Amino acid sequence: MVELLAPAGTKEAFLAAVENGANAVYLAGKMFGARAYASNFDEDEMAEVIRHAHLKNVQVHVAVNTIVDSDELPRLKEYLAFLYDVGADAVLLQDLGAVRVAKEVVPQLPLHASTQMTVHNLAGVRALEELGFSRVVLARELSIAEIRHICAESRAEIESFVHGALCVCYSGQCLMSSMIGGRSGNRGRCAQPCRLPYTLVDAHGKDVLGESAGNFLLSPRDLNTIELIPELLDAGIDSLKIEGRMKRPEYVATIVHTYRKAIDHYLHRESAPVDAEDLDHLAQVFNRDFTTAYMEKRQGKYMMSDRRPNNRGLLIGRVSAYDRSSHRVTVKLSRKLAIGDQVDFWVKVGGRVSAEIEHLYNAQGKECSEAAAGDTVSFVICGKVHMNDRVFKVYDANLMDAARHSYDVAHSEKIPLRAVLHARLGEKLRLHIEDDAGNAVDSESDYVVARANNRPLTIETVQKQMGRLGTTLFSLAELSCEMDDAVMVPVSELNNLRRSAIASLEELRIHRFQQKRSDTVRIAAKNSAMPVRHKTELPAPAALMAAVDDLAAMKAAVAAGADGILYGGESLRGISLHPKDYEAAWDYAQECGVRIDYNTPRIVRGDEQAALIRLFECFGEKLPSALHVHHIGTAFLARERVHVTLHADYSMISYNPSALDFLYSYGFGEATLSPELNGRQMERLVKASPMPLTALVSGRLPLMISEYCVLGSFLGNLDTGKCSMPCRRQDFYLRDRKGVDFPVMTDQFCRMHILNSKQLSLLPYVHQFLHMGVATLRIEGRGMPVNELAGIIRMYRAAMRHKGPLREEDEQYLRMQEGNDITRGHYFRGIL
Repeated sequence: MVELLAPAGTKEAFLAAVENGANAVYLAGKMFGARAYASNFDEDEMAEVIRHAHLKNVQVHVAVNTIVDSDELPRLKEYLAFLYDVGADAVLLQDLGAVRVAKEVVPQLPLHASTQMTVHNLAGVRALEELGFSRVVLARELSIAEIRHICAESRAEIESFVHGALCVCYSGQCLMSSMIGGRSGNRGRCAQPCRLPYTLVDAHGKDVLGESAGNFLLSPRDLNTIELIPELLDAGIDSLKIEGRMKRPEYVATIVHTYRKAIDHYLHRESAPVDAEDLDHLAQVFNRDFTTAYMEKRQGKYMMSDRRPNNRGLLIGRVSAYDRSSHRVTVKLSRKLAIGDQVDFWVKVGGRVSAEIEHLYNAQGKECSEAAAGDTVSFVICGKVHMNDRVFKVYDANLMDAARHSYDVAHSEKIPLRAVLHARLGEKLRLHIEDDAGNAVDSESDYVVARANNRPLTIETVQKQMGRLGTTLFSLAELSCEMDDAVMVPVSELNNLRRSAIASLEELRIHRFQQKRSDTVRIAAKNSAMPVRHKTELPAPAALMAAVDDLAAMKAAVAAGADGILYGGESLRGISLHPKDYEAAWDYAQECGVRIDYNTPRIVRGDEQAALIRLFECFGEKLPSALHVHHIGTAFLARERVHVTLHADYSMISYNPSALDFLYSYGFGEATLSPELNGRQMERLVKASPMPLTALVSGRLPLMISEYCVLGSFLGNLDTGKCSMPCRRQDFYLRDRKGVDFPVMTDQFCRMHILNSKQLSLLPYVHQFLHMGVATLRIEGRGMPVNELAGIIRMYRAAMRHKGPLREEDEQYLRMQEGNDITRGHYFRGIL
């Protein structure tokens, strides 16, 4: 049975999900959740909603999907133990250190791989299956064909997003909010820089789009796959996931109800299909316009909400008249409008005008409460509009009322009970109750039934008392009484017996529901132990390493003083490297006596896996000192094919000692520290690390990696199926509202990389890194002009020659060498 999985950021949203047909709800506590700005649940609330859900036969999955600071590890252990004790059905994780903690503390608690883990291929799923994950949430960039292949080949359950907001960057790979605002998406505090305005400019600063596009060039439309439900179910997806833990409960109610209807119609046929009104409700409750994203094809600019990054509502008509003196506007409706609704006018000049409908007048000038499509209405607004301006309804009062009614406690659907009261003279009073799932309990009172002297017990009295189920989740559907004539039973005994029976039935329902949890951990139980590292000889670290993507840059780096080269992976020049290129780089490294590591792409889609495996096979005896991998799926592919040290690059997020321990036990021999760490955190990790560590000290760091390409979408006609590749002809930048330019580059896979506007430079602090024990300082030189790369390497090599702490004049000299276009990253400030 496919699961419909709904979000909940509040208790009301949780009830909205449960009462509208969700099979499971995902939510978070006050810590460790990737939506830190939602209300979320404290421990008492968490225990309450899990109990409520289980009584309703609904699962609760708890998001623990942020990266964890070292100081938070003890609290994480306590929290995971608490979640297991209160009956959470699964936890969603991102941090590999949290995975290690969970395996130690709660080995029987099902683990789900969060979308923050960027699982985008079958290798990633298989790697996590091996670690005992019972479910994997796939990246939102996959097509239905890719999802179908993964589902067919996986033992773990597969979960996929089907509705809601989209991240333009691969989830878990975005550093933009962190680097420009200090609020990390990996810590659940994304500031959503993708929803801000940008201008696409060329190397001369000229706007290359003008009026042909809006300014919200990184703002995707909302995902809506309601019409793809048959294909998604046939693909074998186990859980259909709705995004929206920041959304209001009315949104959750409406979206869940509609998807429940679509799923039930396809699976059972006897239920009604989704109709035009349902589709309108999906759009009305919230939309940035809709897209199926990458499910069917790459849609280019038609995936983006470039003119409006927030809710656009539903188009309900155009202005047909406007009286400036009275501020009364007349609209010919294409959809209904009612008192209490809110509308936005998209004004040709002057932005938008918003209004709440307090008084509504029909074509005859008479006040009315509502009007239908085709009617002409008028109402007063505060603002100026023009003829033919579009009118959008952004709030539908009747729809919101209906949504609230659906999860109102007084009107919520109750669990029907069948009850039998046994009241025989001389015997103890007994009550048998049974629910709709066949769960049955018998409760017996100490009271012995006696003969009545004047007021015998009646069936009506029993019915009244047994029906007093109050705030419980039950209702009395059927009652029968097996009692002698003229018996006496105090009402208090009936009430006590009812309460006792209901409490027993609740415990039975919860117990039987939680028994199912043992079935969902069959994969976890089989692979409950962490991998055990086999001892291998580690290569000697290179003190100064440069990442390059062609041989010319490599030669310049070596000539300038680099004693290590990280070669290949994604080329920000868009050039594909072949086995002969790696062979030539290896030969040159041997000739010069420098260490050479090979890089791999951060993203390896299904059709790219075979090419990567062939590359591994072509290395032959010309093996690198280490192979850098950015995802556990790539490590899974490489582990049995390339017998060299694996290096966990920064995308694998080494942020706490537990993560480093995990990586070491998995077989990694080196790791690059997360660029979101500050200097103090780095020093602590270096001291605790079981393996040599690398720190990124220079270069333009990629802030986003995306399947969406702003260049191909708006300049290259990507939506036609063939891009004209403007990226290969000149350089482009995204200019933000403060006039800051972010370089936009594309790799050989046509993925977009947005680089930081400023160069990371930690040149004056080289000695501090060496003193704390960092094994390797790395310069990110991919895409950098060769002469610039050489100059930076010479500066770092010179700084590293100092044997002791820098004198003030030395540090001042180094600062002068850096120039002005630099950032210290998080070395001093860290992240929230």
